This record gives sequence, structure tokens and C-alpha cells, in this order.
Amino acid sequence: MDYSIEIQPLDQLETDCIIVGVYKNQQLSPSATIVDDNTHQLIRNLIERGDIKGKSNETLLISVVPDSTIQRVLLIGLGDEEKFNLKLYRKALTAAVKALKTTQIKSVACTLAEIELNGCDYQWRCRQVVEIFNQNLYQFIETKSIKPTPVALSSVQITATEKNKDQANAGLVQGLAIAKAVSLTKYLSDLPGNICTPTYLAEQAIKVAENFANLEVEVLDEADLELLKMNSFLAVSRGSYQPAKLICLNYQGANSNKKPIVLIGKGLTFDAGGISLKSGGGMDEMKYDMCGGASVIGTLQAAAQMKLPLNIIGLIPASENMPDANANKPGDILISMSGKTIEVLNTDAEGRLILCDTLTYAEKFNPDVVIDLATLTGACLVALGRVPSGLLGNDDELCDDLIGASKTAGDSVWRLPLWEEYQDQLKSNFADMANIGGRDAGTITAACFLSRFAEDYRWAHLDIAGTAWRTGVNKGATGRPVPLLCQYLINRADA
Repeated sequence: MDYSIEIQPLDQLETDCIIVGVYKNQQLSPSATIVDDNTHQLIRNLIERGDIKGKSNETLLISVVPDSTIQRVLLIGLGDEEKFNLKLYRKALTAAVKALKTTQIKSVACTLAEIELNGCDYQWRCRQVVEIFNQNLYQFIETKSIKPTPVALSSVQITATEKNKDQANAGLVQGLAIAKAVSLTKYLSDLPGNICTPTYLAEQAIKVAENFANLEVEVLDEADLELLKMNSFLAVSRGSYQPAKLICLNYQGANSNKKPIVLIGKGLTFDAGGISLKSGGGMDEMKYDMCGGASVIGTLQAAAQMKLPLNIIGLIPASENMPDANANKPGDILISMSGKTIEVLNTDAEGRLILCDTLTYAEKFNPDVVIDLATLTGACLVALGRVPSGLLGNDDELCDDLIGASKTAGDSVWRLPLWEEYQDQLKSNFADMANIGGRDAGTITAACFLSRFAEDYRWAHLDIAGTAWRTGVNKGATGRPVPLLCQYLINRADA
């Protein structure tokens, strides 16, 4: 898909289709007014006839436009003008893409970036056009022998003026980077476990780094992990034929003395549950247990593409969790890299076992902050559904920054408490802690476990079990929380 900024006046614009907005009170957007004036009140006539009322996400494609270089007009309902907000703007863009996907239209000019939104400048609005279009046009076809008919749409122009073209171009740069990162994340997460192994994931990280001079990759194998005494991590991989990898991406966009932001993504390329075997129903979807790792690769790619003036470390512990005779067992005691001991009560609580050693490893980078993201607990899906990701952490400022970034990105989070009282659920008679805390507050006790390995720095944990993946008829990866992480990094760069 080709995206560009167009500052040519609408009466001179040549395009297969122009997208304009109509409010519920029948008020036209500025560009809709211009198009209407240039087409003998074509839009107002259709409104008066009742063909479109301007309700949110309502669409009407006008296929014949008299006396114009614009071939078609797509009207998008914006709803109540006083209530129009960030979420409704993104939904309007989504409605536009859906209306275009089934047509033979090849090029469109989108004017919706002109719609005023409180707290959202032209740069942000242009960025959203790219993100939303790209997200809704994504198709996973890698493993299909019969490829679906591709969408005809191949070019999107975002209209702007001389006054705001600099903001528009900045939004385009950000939008392209984030959209590409989301697509990469979705692609890696949608791949089956027999293709996307820990080794394959490492190879993809290396390919990404080859495109950027200031992005490097180091891949630690199991021998390296043994030397580091990452026994908790290695216990998870013991039952798998596929060797574990610790993928380390290093982006240097600032002075070397500037403390890095460390992102850690869970990279379970397939999770059968180990000896605590999962039930058969839905196990095919357990390939998505590496969405956190894929998101870190995507986010580092976006940061490098945007040339953010930050230092960022991406750590991805990658493994499978399989029920081999050599697999770790319930009742086993593990000595983590930190020296703390862990009683394994359930081998299906493996994500925290690979993350805890990686959190300890992160200390070597003297981080400013550490953010881990993981499809960690089904309990998060029960508590929050599929709308927000769960957020927990030991630093209020960091958590507040992530909440603010989530609102701007339209990639929501909800903070859960990390109170000391919950730590009691991890008590063990035989080790420093158990790896599960029982049925109650499963998301919180999982974060409590991780917090014991993040005591020496500012840390936040994102549980993306309900948001990184869609199930059902439309099952597949969402690319979240890449937009959230990219916005957080953009905010840090701006600060």
C-alpha cells in the first residue's frame, strides 16, 4: 500500500474516490462542503432524500460524480458533532476501509484528518489514517496454497494544506513505522508453531536489524543460558526438541551514557502446558503465546525506522513448553538466575519462569525502566475481557505514562493493584516461592511473582492475554500492544 500527503486543492484533485464526513445534524465536514459545492449540491441532495443520516460509521458510496475529476465520493457518518472523539474517529476510519475493501477502487483521497479532535493534532490524525487502513487491510496468506483475491486499493492520499503539511508528513512517518511494526507482529504471531520456532524468531530479529545501522542483535543459545544460570528459563525448554533462545536487540539512538528503556516480550512459540497438559480445545491457538516477543521485535523496528533519540533494549526469551519425558514436573524446585528458588506447582505457568530470569538479566543494562509484556494469564481475560490489557507495576510514574500513552494510541490498558497482601498466595513449604498463587486474583499473583525479580529498577508488566489475539471466526493476532509501546517511546523522545 502506498501512502502519501496531498496538498493539492480538492477542485484540482484527481482520484478514484474521495472520503468525506457527514455529521448526524447533516452538517458537512469542510471537504464535504467543497465537494458538494463543486458537484451542484450532490451530497446535500442525497442527505435531503434520506440516503444518509450521518450516524456513526454509516457509509454511502456515490459512484457517479458529475463534472469532476473525482470519480466517486465515499460519505462517512461521524455521528453527533459535540460527542465526536478519538475512539469515534478511529471507528470512522475503520468504516471507510470496510466500505472500500469490496470495491474495485484503486486510489482514494482521505480528508478525515481535517476533523477537529480535542487533544489530537493533525500529525496524530494523519498517523491514524495509515494505522487504521493498514490494520484493516492486513491478510495472512503465507500458508495458503490458494491465495485470496487481493484488495484492489493500492494508494491512499491524506489531504492536507500548506499550513499543516509539516505535521501531516510527521504523522505519515510515524504512521508508516507503526503500521509496518503491527503488520510484522501480526505476521509472526499468525505463523504456525512448526514454522515460527525460537530459532526462526531469532532469525527474523536478525533480518530486522540488518535494515538499520544502529540496531544490533545478539542471540544467546542454551549453552549461554546455562553459563548465566538461567535455570528457570531452561526448565521450560527441557521438554522441547526446539532449543531455547534469548534474543537481545539493542537500539542505540542516543548517547551511550543515556540509560536504556528495556522491553521484555514473552516468546513461547508453542505452549502445550508441559506435564500440566492443556485441554485439546483451542490448543491450536497456543502458537500465539509469543505475541509479546513479536511485539518487541515490531516495536524495536518502529523505533529504528522513526529514528527515535532513545536507547532501547529488547529481550525475548523464546522457547516451547512441551510434555516430553525430560520436561520439568510439578513439585520440582528451580534455582533462578537471581538465586531465588521456585517450587513448580503447575508447568503451564511457564511464562513467568522464562520472564523471571530475563528480568534478572535486564539488570546488566542499568535500565531507566523495564516493561515486560506477555500473554500471561487466562485470568486477565476473565477480569478485563478483550478491551484493555492488564497493567501492573512498582512505579506510579511509569504506569501513569503508559496509561497516558494508551489513551493517545487508542490501545487501552487498565491498572490492577500490586498490593503486598497478594504476595502471601505465593508461599511455598519447600522454596522461596511457588510459581502459582491459586485461583484467586491470578493476574495479580502472576505479576507479584515477577515483581520479586524486578526490585532493583522501575518496572511495569502488561498482561496481553486478552488483547494480543482474537479467537473465534476471525481468530488471529491483533498486533497489540505495539501502538501503545510506540506511543510511549514517542512521548519519551518528545520529553
